[in-house]
Amino acid sequence: MTPEFAQRMAGVRPSAIGELLALGAEPSIISFGGGYPDAALFPTDRLEAVFRDAIRTPGGAALQYAPSDGLPRLRMQIAALMTADGTPCTGDDVLILQGAQQGLDLAARMLVDPGDVIVTEDPTFLGALIAFEASQPAYAVVPMDAEGMQTDRLAEVLARTPRARMIYTVPDFQNPTGVTLSLARRHALIALANRHDLIVLEDTPYRHIRFSGAPLPTLKSLDTEGRVIHLGSLSKVLVPALRIGWAVAAPALLARMGLLKVAADTQTSTLNMTAASLFLDRHDLMSHVAGLRAAYARKRDAMLVAIRRHFPQDIHVTEPEGGLFTWATFAPGFDATAFMRDVALPQARVAYVPGASFFPQSPRPNHARFNFSARSEADIHTGIAALGRALHAHRFP
Repeated sequence: MTPEFAQRMAGVRPSAIGELLALGAEPSIISFGGGYPDAALFPTDRLEAVFRDAIRTPGGAALQYAPSDGLPRLRMQIAALMTADGTPCTGDDVLILQGAQQGLDLAARMLVDPGDVIVTEDPTFLGALIAFEASQPAYAVVPMDAEGMQTDRLAEVLARTPRARMIYTVPDFQNPTGVTLSLARRHALIALANRHDLIVLEDTPYRHIRFSGAPLPTLKSLDTEGRVIHLGSLSKVLVPALRIGWAVAAPALLARMGLLKVAADTQTSTLNMTAASLFLDRHDLMSHVAGLRAAYARKRDAMLVAIRRHFPQDIHVTEPEGGLFTWATFAPGFDATAFMRDVALPQARVAYVPGASFFPQSPRPNHARFNFSARSEADIHTGIAALGRALHAHRFP
């Protein structure tokens, strides 16, 4: 059989880094590759209790079908979390998703026809590019600096991009760079979206994992025209396996995303939604997150100290105020993919994510993303030291 696939499948390809990261999953390798939270910090006892009680819900309600937009109680709880974070909303404004990743797919399918343009940061979240590809978009990219997306350059991009349909941004501790969009640029981004009549897709999985600095308002809280779709998630602040994410958006947008969700999966798992709701009823999520912040801040510090001590001095890394990642920039001409394949994995026994795949238009090979949340501080010191030795030997034999 030779199946004839739809044209949209032309852009749906395995990630170029998938094979390398699979090798990095070997137990003998210290991997800074995945965007994983620390499994040692999962509240397993509390989750075991809420799942046990969820299964015993009278009438088997947690094992039945549920409303496609999510359990009403959970939607109210998410709205309360959003409101406490400075983004007032009600349960009616919330759509429960199969992780925030599903929101990326639904938003693109709702808004983007083949050839329409999605405006992104450069670099941007690789998972978003994977989600968008089935909608066959073109991309326009905006460079970043220490304050996030450069909104003066965004203005220039929008002025010459008539088919732009959506601006995608990770404003808090961006994946992959770890940088945060400044307050002035948040206001500027909203003003530009209003001027050009564009939807803003705000992706915030790391928002609550802040180590230092003052919290900044969500783009949704600055939205005066109902054009921001805010995506949130419990994956990084509770556990990824729940697959509980959400969208908060204007009614017309939320309703259409809901229709696409029904077509995609009917609903998010009733059992997982019930367990998440019971957890939020019984436990203080923000108290749990405070423990994550403290642990991840120590790991971030350990990684930055080790990098300064062991890497060649001309390698620049970002110093994130939160989140899970730092972003390394190597000298021009350095190929982080080739180095990982030929040196870091076989010799140093260390993995990271080569940076080229994070650039939607023109891959730049002299970058890499390092995750600090998933490994112990001892592993961080050992792995960065080994990688530093390999870098010095590679550059200065």
